[in-house]
Amino acid sequence: MLEIGNGGMTATEYRTHMSLWAMLAAPLLAGNDLRSVTPEILGILTNREVIAIDQDPLGRQARRVKKDGDVEIWTRPLAARAQAVGVFNRGDTTALVTIRCEDLRLCGGYRMRDVWTHADAGTLAATQSVSVPSHGVVLWRLIPVN
Repeated sequence: MLEIGNGGMTATEYRTHMSLWAMLAAPLLAGNDLRSVTPEILGILTNREVIAIDQDPLGRQARRVKKDGDVEIWTRPLAARAQAVGVFNRGDTTALVTIRCEDLRLCGGYRMRDVWTHADAGTLAATQSVSVPSHGVVLWRLIPVN
């Protein structure tokens, strides 16, 4: 059950919680009192792009492909040759993470979409750097170009 909106976590941590559940293809059951939900929490719980990753028809769970200290990188195969990539920072400070396409086992040919900011993030490069906030996540949907 999702703990989003029950207190004790920041909005960043709630996005991380939702992202992990989506990457694991877990059932999304809101565990908070919907009568008193804030717009920010409602936005996290109803993010269509994150829900689409969770509910992807391929139904495969993510796997961790890299761990470096407090940073973990997870990938999940999606339908239509798409991929989800989650970069999680369990540390107490912002992490600048450098990702090599070999780490993802996905070199070339993908357009990146940040599903939390609802913004295109360019094309997956051989080396990609991203800033991940403390206890936060960057969650991308990679869409094949060809």
